[in-house]
Amino acid sequence: MLWTIMIVFTFLLCSLGVGVYISAPKYTGVLSYHFNGRQFKTPGGVKAKGFWDVLKWSFNRNRGSWKTRSAYNYGDPPPQESDSLRVTFINHSTFLLQMDGINILTDPVYSKRTSPFQWAGPKRMRPPGIRFEDLPPIHYVIISHNHYDHLDVATVKRLQEAHKPTFISPLGVGQYMQRLGLEKTHDLDWWQEYEVNEYVQIQSVPAQHFSGRGMLDRDATLWCGYVIKRSQGNVYFAGDTGYNPKMFVEIGQRSGPFRLALIPIGAYLPRWFMSPIHTSPREAVMIHKDVQSQQSIGIHYGTFALADEGEEQPIDDLKKALSAQQVPEDAFWTMTEGEGRTIK
Repeated sequence: MLWTIMIVFTFLLCSLGVGVYISAPKYTGVLSYHFNGRQFKTPGGVKAKGFWDVLKWSFNRNRGSWKTRSAYNYGDPPPQESDSLRVTFINHSTFLLQMDGINILTDPVYSKRTSPFQWAGPKRMRPPGIRFEDLPPIHYVIISHNHYDHLDVATVKRLQEAHKPTFISPLGVGQYMQRLGLEKTHDLDWWQEYEVNEYVQIQSVPAQHFSGRGMLDRDATLWCGYVIKRSQGNVYFAGDTGYNPKMFVEIGQRSGPFRLALIPIGAYLPRWFMSPIHTSPREAVMIHKDVQSQQSIGIHYGTFALADEGEEQPIDDLKKALSAQQVPEDAFWTMTEGEGRTIK
């Protein structure tokens, strides 16, 4: 009995030590309507589920079907640049956006697992659509928040070495990335803008989510979506978010309408657990309408089994939602890894 207690105590102590070690540095800036000096909050104050709900979900999961696809059928190398708006799906929430001679990567993840360790955690079920070596020169990388499936340490370090881009991130995340050796970082609060040039600006906009990489940094840095403002039509990258109609209508009014919107459709089941932080395909279609998007593309699905829906379920549920809400299917695409399209 004593040995059992000692083993359990040692395990908990080690887990606590690891949780402390992997925690990101905390933001320590000025107070605001969404920062109380210690933690950030979402619009409307909606919170992610807590520890006991995580345990409840973990012991009662009803997982859908997934297959590991090991064949690496990479897409063709994208062009070096594009004056028109061109989008290439790489995986999960990772897209290459090319416009006005500028190349932007969103939440790049090339690692095999979204975890602090590459021997445990959610594993990659599909390969990246574009080889890392086939990426064109990357000028900007936008990071929506510091979760492992959106801020992948190995990938951003490779990008720093190969391309030396400017990394745009929410408040507090830049400090962590500087620790990783990234040279050009710039943090934004909600509604702040970074001027790329006189024709293009990158704006941070609110999202309903949370942040944290360990046990001591829950909500200690900001999360966001992004708007890329340009004269030929704005682009919206929603990042990771739950559904908040008031928030999305405001984004549409202040920064829309959008020529293109990248909207999450995955990691949404079970709804009692996931709805505060992840949108369902039905809600994604509602966002498409709320923000006044002319063309939308689904993101955040099909690569990592992060929730209980099956691999193909987001696509099927999106088709049903489009029909139910009388939105044409060609107004809201899903793309295959490696596929690139020009938005005319």
